Amino acid sequence: MPIIRPSSDLRNKYNEISDFCHKYQEPVFITKNGTGDLVVMTNAQYEQLCGKAELHHLLDAGLKEVRSGHGRPAEDVFADLEEKFGFLSDV
Repeated sequence: MPIIRPSSDLRNKYNEISDFCHKYQEPVFITKNGTGDLVVMTNAQYEQLCGKAELHHLLDAGLKEVRSGHGRPAEDVFADLEEKFGFLSDV
């Protein structure tokens, strides 16, 4: 369940909000005049979220390449990986 706090809590209860975010690894939603305004989260949460967005972007770009007929057969990719790193011999 999302935690929703008024904007005044950023000023008056910052440490409480920070402790919550770090303890539970959950964001806190901040309202301004009763309307959603900000989301507060830890740096680690933010970086993880950005990493997931970047991964989705890269996967989407890869799928578009495959659908357009570009790319290489998986067998070729695995053979190159095995040659370069010496693993995946069972694939």
